[in-house]
Amino acid sequence: MLGQFKIRTDLALEARESFEEADVKIRGVRIDETEDEKTEIRTTTVIIETENGAKTMGKPVGTYITMEAPNMSVPDEDYHREISRELAVHLRSLMGENACSVLIVGLGNRDVTPDALGPYVVGNVQITRHMLREFGRSSFAGEETGEVSGIVPGVMAQTGMETLEIIKGVVEQTKPDVVIAVDALAARSTRRLSRTIQITDTGINPGSGVGNHRNAITRQTLGVPVIAIGVPTVVDAATIVNDAMENLVETMDASEQMRNFGGALGTLNKVEKHQMIKELISPHLNTMYVAPKDIDETVKRISFTISEGINIALHGDAQA
Repeated sequence: MLGQFKIRTDLALEARESFEEADVKIRGVRIDETEDEKTEIRTTTVIIETENGAKTMGKPVGTYITMEAPNMSVPDEDYHREISRELAVHLRSLMGENACSVLIVGLGNRDVTPDALGPYVVGNVQITRHMLREFGRSSFAGEETGEVSGIVPGVMAQTGMETLEIIKGVVEQTKPDVVIAVDALAARSTRRLSRTIQITDTGINPGSGVGNHRNAITRQTLGVPVIAIGVPTVVDAATIVNDAMENLVETMDASEQMRNFGGALGTLNKVEKHQMIKELISPHLNTMYVAPKDIDETVKRISFTISEGINIALHGDAQA
């Protein structure tokens, strides 16, 4: 029953973890982990160096930085400021020093809350291109600022056009040094919902997390570097059942009376359990994606955190 399982997740960290659980070693993939005890921000950098590693992971060659902050969904402004500053550091490292003109792309659908992260971020970013073009740098006296523009291209159901077509036209006209695309992601673990930020220099495939593949937004398709920022806001139904089963097995193993009953499930690794669940649950549940009940407030809060990180990276931290 348990065939080869291909995990559906937008997070490179989770894709790597699935191979560790299955005891599979991947050549051409490097992992670096750090943790700030003061802010409780855990950063994992997955670097896919070879085409072999990319093929095995199912993700392009490049750098994937994952920030995990357990309290990111909590309304604590000081804590979110620390996350923004950390995000800015990673953005600067991926952009390099020569990125003077930046286009921020808010991917997703503003009318669907779990998918509204990108549009909300663009709404909070400090846009400066029009001011610099009209009045020059004198309009930002005493401040170091980059040339920033933004666009919310919507989704195909709203525009009738591929997102890539819209962005490519804007890039050809405005000629930015780099594109930063922001989108909502799908995760395999419920504990990473609204608590994780992924930054990568490989671009993005809009809708890939929920199986709705659109044309890739990458350096190859746009002609300029593309940095993608994403936060998981949904998980599939199988993930929720899998997490519940994990807790059930742990509870059974802790009880002498129930240990034998839970032992059979306990012999399966997480990948095998997840695959078994996907095969057992009804077909209409197998394609269902779920978001937390407080997703409205959470997406607005996290979008502001991300936009502040972008503002700090491009304009400096006035409060540092």
